[in-house]
Amino acid sequence: MKKWIAEFIGTMFLVLTITTAVLSKAAMAPLAIGAVLMVMVYAGGHVSGAHFNPAVTLAVLLRRRLTVVDAVAYLVAQLAGGLTGAVIGRWAVDPAEVTAVSFSGRHLVAALAVEGLFTFALAYVVLNVATSSDHEANSFYGLAIGFTVLAGAVSVGGVSGGAFNPAVAVAGSVAGLFSWSSLWVYLLAQTVGGALAALAFLGLNPHDRGPVRSAPEAVSGVEAADPGARHSA
Repeated sequence: MKKWIAEFIGTMFLVLTITTAVLSKAAMAPLAIGAVLMVMVYAGGHVSGAHFNPAVTLAVLLRRRLTVVDAVAYLVAQLAGGLTGAVIGRWAVDPAEVTAVSFSGRHLVAALAVEGLFTFALAYVVLNVATSSDHEANSFYGLAIGFTVLAGAVSVGGVSGGAFNPAVAVAGSVAGLFSWSSLWVYLLAQTVGGALAALAFLGLNPHDRGPVRSAPEAVSGVEAADPGARHSA
């Protein structure tokens, strides 16, 4: 339960920040989003691995650091956390009018491309800095993950809305940020991006496949310092 609660809390604050920053038209919204993801990753990494993103969970599952049962539980926790954050954020800001992001024509193809690419980048970074045996006991994993989202939000936020996360896409649709008719664009691109990130990691790190575990490999070398930590959740 600790792992699932950590995933719920991290995803809730991520989506709450996205919803309030976008609805209030905050000038530094991308920075706020990248920052909250960074601090939540540091806060929850030792408990659940700090995915806060079904596409990342898919990548970790395919990378063989998560069981199917845990992956499904993570997905439920992330969606529940995202929906909670979206509802609270929409209620808190209570905008008079919201224009949902929608796609058509060339814009739709561009959104598919950038959502897929930056979801790949995010999942690829997570796998390399938070699950690789070559980076055990590092202290930069949260910064790397948060800055990946910041870079994506700044560079392609105007193209696709910069979700890079199925939980964000679903919760954002509930909050009115994204059009329901465009939800499939996010889900398809992000699923493909997460899966390709896992394949890329395994292809570049064949020595680091390892057995499937009953809990995700903790970040920041927690398992190396405490072999029992992997079973504590």
